[in-house]
Amino acid sequence: MSRISVTTKRGKRNRSLRLLLIVALIVLYLTAWPVPIEPVAWEAPFNPGYSGAFESNERLKDIQELPLGDNHGPEDIALDSQGRIYASTHEGRIVRLQPNGSSSENWIETGGRPLGIDFDKSGNLIVADAFRGLLSIAKDKTITELATEADGVPISYANDVDIADDGKIYFSDASTKFGAKEWRGTYEASLLDLMEHGSHGRLLVFNPTDGTVQTLLDDLNFANGVAVSHDQTYVLVNETGNYRVIRYWLNGPKKGQYELRGRHEGYNPAQTSSIALIPR
Repeated sequence: MSRISVTTKRGKRNRSLRLLLIVALIVLYLTAWPVPIEPVAWEAPFNPGYSGAFESNERLKDIQELPLGDNHGPEDIALDSQGRIYASTHEGRIVRLQPNGSSSENWIETGGRPLGIDFDKSGNLIVADAFRGLLSIAKDKTITELATEADGVPISYANDVDIADDGKIYFSDASTKFGAKEWRGTYEASLLDLMEHGSHGRLLVFNPTDGTVQTLLDDLNFANGVAVSHDQTYVLVNETGNYRVIRYWLNGPKKGQYELRGRHEGYNPAQTSSIALIPR
């Protein structure tokens, strides 16, 4: 046997050993390396594409973009008694504009990541802050933490908020496992929660009369937008991870019960956030 053929066989054997070693390391990494998520198997609904309610349209063709100064990523807006526009931004600031959309100013920084916002009857801006919990900002810009936990569990990802006529504040906690502050951002935490699909979200209510917080719904897959009905009989919560909206009854014969309000097949859940009810 020539020296060339022996060298060639050894080279092939070494390459094979290296390949096996690489494969073994990959398998070891996938099976033993610690990862933050424990994925739960589920079957997503059929995606019908851009059809039906999701058919292409031109409803937003005349949309106007308002200036935010050196801010971006507005999550929600609210109007005060004077018609001024407030927007929560990615930079952690609440931006205020005049009623005509001009004169953008950085009104206040929450020290966290403000998401859903709404004004109560006293003119306080109620904020669902993903880092800090449920906040109240007075007209003089004094910030008060209304709620940082519910039923002994920290509010790790306060998301959206809506206020009922009786003053009760309904808000969502997107994930009790993947906190926005812990994972250094709302986007990072949301991806982890949606990938795991572990039902860590909650719908909560804060009672300003006695300062208590109650869990109305739990085991939600990324609890997101919240909206109280105009007749005050129910509250809606957008369960992003399951592509659906759930209705929780506040009054009437079904009080305390909940039901599926609608399933939004075909949309990208990562792009669905706040919800609002439009008067008819």
